[in-house]
This record gives sequence, structure tokens and C-alpha cells, in this order.
Amino acid sequence: MTVPFSLVGIDHVVFIVDDMDKALRFYHDVLGCRPGYTYPALGMEQVWCGAALIVLWDITHPGGQKAAPPVAGGRNVDHVCIATGPFDHDELRAHLASHGVAIDREALHGGARGMGHSFYVKDPFGNTIEIKGPAEYPDGRG
Repeated sequence: MTVPFSLVGIDHVVFIVDDMDKALRFYHDVLGCRPGYTYPALGMEQVWCGAALIVLWDITHPGGQKAAPPVAGGRNVDHVCIATGPFDHDELRAHLASHGVAIDREALHGGARGMGHSFYVKDPFGNTIEIKGPAEYPDGRG
């Protein structure tokens, strides 16, 4: 079966939030995302994460009411992996600590770019973000 399009990659993910200022501080200050498109009537802000967008949709805003999950506290995404360039692991640990962001776990495992080191953190709304460095072993072998 052929499909009438070619896949390019992830365009965006949408996270439900309930405090837009807090969300923007985290994504700008902690992760270094740049401001993207804004939709004030919807209570929605987008931030650039490399070539992809993270959409923040505030369910406390009248325009975001339809985004509220049907079950209070129900989750709709397990995690999002953000691919990064090389980084010093100790510097990243210090940066996260300086923003009061706890590291849930660290791991070395495969991803789209191969085997690499990952740090898992939570944003202020409980969404899990995987910060994944470049491949240490592009084909998964040491």
C-alpha cells in the first residue's frame, strides 16, 4: 500500500497546561525554546523546539476549555523527546537544578539518531520531557 504523501518528521506536539506564564518560563528558560505562533483567542502559545513546535494550550482560558481532558488528571501523552546537540552532563544537571527541575532518571538507549544519553524531567504540569543528546553509537553498537 502506498500513501499519497511522504513523511518528514514531527511538526508539533500539544501539551495541556493550566498556567501559561509558568509554562512559558519553563519552555523558554529551562529548555531554551524560542517564541512561536500565538493564538490569544484560543489561550494557545507555541514555542519553537529546533525545527518543531511545542504547543501549550491553557485549559483555564475560555478558548482552551475544549482541550480539557474528559477525566481530571488524565494523561494524553507519555513523553516528548527533544533531540539536542552535544552537552556536558554535569552542566545540564547544574542548569536543571538552578531552575528547581528534578531529574527523574538518566538513561543510555536508542532513539531516532542512535544510542545516546537522555535526561528525563517533568515540566510544571507533569508532562515528561526527554532531553536526548546526540548519538554516541549511531548504529547502536559500542
